[in-house]
Amino acid sequence: MGVTVDVRQVYKYPFEQVVASYLRKYPSPMEKHVTAVKTVEEKNDLSTGIVYRRRIATCQNVIPEILRKVSVLQVSEIYLEEESWLNAQERTMVLKTHCLTWTKFASLSEESVFRKSLENPNWTEFIQKGRISITGAGLLNCVLEAFAQAFLNQGVKKGIKIMETLLQEQYGCPFS
Repeated sequence: MGVTVDVRQVYKYPFEQVVASYLRKYPSPMEKHVTAVKTVEEKNDLSTGIVYRRRIATCQNVIPEILRKVSVLQVSEIYLEEESWLNAQERTMVLKTHCLTWTKFASLSEESVFRKSLENPNWTEFIQKGRISITGAGLLNCVLEAFAQAFLNQGVKKGIKIMETLLQEQYGCPFS
C-alpha cells in the first residue's frame, strides 16, 4: 500500500540563504533524532556549474519499543542517503533521499526541490514528496505505515520550523 507526504513551503528569504541554511541544518540541538550528517561525495561540474553532493545521515531509531519486538526493527540507528544537485545559476536544488536501513522490508524515498519562488524572486519555494512503503512485516505493515506517516508529518513541520529559526538567526527578519 504505502503512505505519502506532500509539502509546499515558501521561505521569505533568497534562494542562496535558504540553501546555505539547509546544508547546515543537521545535526542540530533543535532535532535530537538526527545525530550526524557526513558528506561522502562532492563534485563540481565545471561545464554546467552544478554541484553534486551525496550525504549520509545517521538518525536514532524512533520506532516505539512495542514495535521493536520484531527483531529486524531492533537497531539503534537508521541511515539515510541524500543526493543533491545544486544549480546556483538557475537557482534550483534538487534532492533525492532514501533509507539505507531495512531495504528488504521498507522503502522510504523523498524528492525535494528548492527553487526561486514564482510569487517573489527574493523568496524560495520548497516542494517535497515523500513515500514510505512497508513489506514483509505481515499484519504490522499497516501499523508501521501509520506510524511512519504520523512521524513524517511531524518531522516535516519540525524541519520547516528549524529552517525558519536558522534563517531568522542568520539573516534576520524575512523579506517582504
